Amino acid sequence: MTNKNISTDTLNTFRSDFGNSPHREVIKNAIIKNGLPAIAVNSKVMSGMQYTFSSEIETGKITAQKRSGRCWMFAGLNLFRHKVAENYKIKDFELSQNYLMFYDKLEKANFFLESILQTLDEDIYSRLLMWLLKDPVQDGGQWDMFTNLIRKYGAVPKYLMSETYSSSNSHMMNEILTSKLREYAAELRNQSKEAKTADQLREIKQQQLSEFYRLLVFFLGDPPEKFDFEYKDDEKVYHIDEGLTPVKFFDKYVSVNPDDYISLINAPTEDKPFNRTYTVDYLGNVIDGKKVLYLNIDIETLKEMTLKQLQNNEPVWFGCDVMKFMDKDSGIMDSRLFLYDEALETPFHFTKAERLLYGESLLTHAMVFTGVNLVNEKPTRWKVENSWGDEQGQKGFFVMSDKWFDEYNFQVIIQRKYLPEQLLNLFKEEPVVLPPWDPMGSVALMR
Repeated sequence: MTNKNISTDTLNTFRSDFGNSPHREVIKNAIIKNGLPAIAVNSKVMSGMQYTFSSEIETGKITAQKRSGRCWMFAGLNLFRHKVAENYKIKDFELSQNYLMFYDKLEKANFFLESILQTLDEDIYSRLLMWLLKDPVQDGGQWDMFTNLIRKYGAVPKYLMSETYSSSNSHMMNEILTSKLREYAAELRNQSKEAKTADQLREIKQQQLSEFYRLLVFFLGDPPEKFDFEYKDDEKVYHIDEGLTPVKFFDKYVSVNPDDYISLINAPTEDKPFNRTYTVDYLGNVIDGKKVLYLNIDIETLKEMTLKQLQNNEPVWFGCDVMKFMDKDSGIMDSRLFLYDEALETPFHFTKAERLLYGESLLTHAMVFTGVNLVNEKPTRWKVENSWGDEQGQKGFFVMSDKWFDEYNFQVIIQRKYLPEQLLNLFKEEPVVLPPWDPMGSVALMR
């Protein structure tokens, strides 16, 4: 009978097994001295992955989210700034990420407090309440959360609300804001026990939000309400447009309807059949805004839709598990970039579905596709616009192998006009509601 504990005899067997292969001592020393990635890197992939693409979209300079988790917001604004650059000939134009961050934090605070009011009957140790309290105002988000902000608050040029210390280094700000929100939650739950009415509780919530707004101004500055848009185009011609609100500015200069974009995912797990729509309970930012909504489809259809939009000179927002088989210095993303199985003498058998189900993989980061290389009409690699500054990859751009796309890309945002009618019709069906802790409830926040 096998022992249920680790005995001395068991340890001796383990030691003997390791020592029976002398080359393992060399591998051990190499990993200890250099780290696993350095000895497992696949030189063939490193030398073979090129930054050459048969189809590319011209973009402005790379952006930098710095030490914050706003990749989803940067990716969305990078997608939309392309419209401004294209229509008004302002190549390196940039929209303010700090402006949207301000309102995202405010809306998330309200969303959280409303969720607390909806769950007053929940035990303090319930899984739902613990999930709500865990990270109520983190930097991350989803595409539909981004469009909720755009529809309600518009956008402004970056120079009108530039970065602050806390927008670029958000950890301490988030700690303070999270502490206050948990304090507010305790106050609301305690007041409810004293038989306060729903109206009275919302009056308390309003006072809490007033204080929260003040804290945001301290950290991020005052959002502009009306402004004059001044710029010089690429021909050095000066322009001024006076008296714009952020919503009017977005409508005029970006001139895109955020609702024209649809979220497609590839989550090949048995509990999420393809060709069904899904939403996630308690995932959002704007109360009464658009719910996070996904259509789950097979990877080949997801790729086909991505290619359609790219080949029409339209960038594509996407969400992936960025840290898997990725090298920041070279910007290469390839599922065989590191030969961990060979170096460690152990195979890794997880499928994409199993990685999702067992917590091995999640959507962690959002970026933008701006190019693709096709051979015989089939993609071999993808050009990626990141938001980690221009010191990584090729001046901030990354290159993704097509196999990496299959394994670690989970979501793309596609305009309705590129989707066939049979896919569009699926959005008319009532979505399946997933619990907050479902893998598809993850938000893009990698910094």
